[in-house]
Amino acid sequence: MRNTNLCLSLLGLSVAVTAVLSAEEIIKRPIDNEDVRVLDVVVQPHEKTKMHEHKANRVMIYRNAGAQNFEYSGGRRAVLQFHDNEVKWSPMEGLHAAEVSTPKPVNIVEIELKKPGAGKTVTSLLDPLKVDPKHYKLEFENDQVRVLHVTFGPHEGTPLHEHQLKRIILYLNDSRTRVTAADGTVDETPHKAGDIVAGGPARHSEINTTDHKVEVIVTELKY
Repeated sequence: MRNTNLCLSLLGLSVAVTAVLSAEEIIKRPIDNEDVRVLDVVVQPHEKTKMHEHKANRVMIYRNAGAQNFEYSGGRRAVLQFHDNEVKWSPMEGLHAAEVSTPKPVNIVEIELKKPGAGKTVTSLLDPLKVDPKHYKLEFENDQVRVLHVTFGPHEGTPLHEHQLKRIILYLNDSRTRVTAADGTVDETPHKAGDIVAGGPARHSEINTTDHKVEVIVTELKY
């Protein structure tokens, strides 16, 4: 990878994508629609970005542990630490530069929210947080998103449940799931670790058909 490819911080979105460098060579854009822009970024350590700003709120999913130093235009400094597959809320912010301070590259999935929060609430009695709290855990929630961490053990499943909101789904590891829709339609859905897909409202049950644990991060859009 050329030296110019090493300058993008894991905060390289929006203005930063063009201000820091041409990002086409080091960023994958799995989804870009009317609701979100999703970037899958790999950031090299100790490469400081130029000053840039973010004009949209984002959900940040850190695929591996690390830390990042921030320097703001007013002189303020901060350190952000994160664990494997940790999810954080990143509100829009002013001019700053960033640098990964840990020795290994950092992979991050960034979900840039294109619309203001409408504060939609989940009213279904089949909300997965209600019908299956063993497998569905709430990471955080605000007026724009609700983020869930889903974990199925080998051959575990979840009963009939309903997704009322649009959602972005990140598969943390290889998976194969048998999905049975409310009308009885059955579909096998294999995915590789790192796959990112957009989903809409749905009512179904699911079973992990593999011999290993399956983990997924679901970002529901409340607009």
